[in-house]
Amino acid sequence: QVQLAESGGGLVQAGGSLRLSCEVSGRIFSNYRMGWFRQVPGKERAFVASIMWTGSDIEYADSVKGRFTISRDNARNTVYLQMNNLEPEDTAVYACAARYESPYRTNNEYDYWGQGTQVTVPE
Repeated sequence: QVQLAESGGGLVQAGGSLRLSCEVSGRIFSNYRMGWFRQVPGKERAFVASIMWTGSDIEYADSVKGRFTISRDNARNTVYLQMNNLEPEDTAVYACAARYESPYRTNNEYDYWGQGTQVTVPE
């Protein structure tokens, strides 16, 4: 069983930086994809970035390209989201998620989710 625990959220002024961490417990295999999502009250949850546990196939939402960087440290069982040049529009609850990639799956949903961590960037 895989469990995810986020940390590192907080309040940062516009233009500042923040690094989120997602500690993974349980067994993660090479075909797992790790993702970051964010959600604002009243809006749908949005994809932010993802990376295979191997470090390959990195993807970003257009809104964060050039500002956010996703990475992982296998030795520490941790996935990171480095957020630079933060904007008020980045304010949201950020959650870490994991899924296994397989040609037999019929959907793109993630299998495991963390509890989320709040990121606030005032106007």
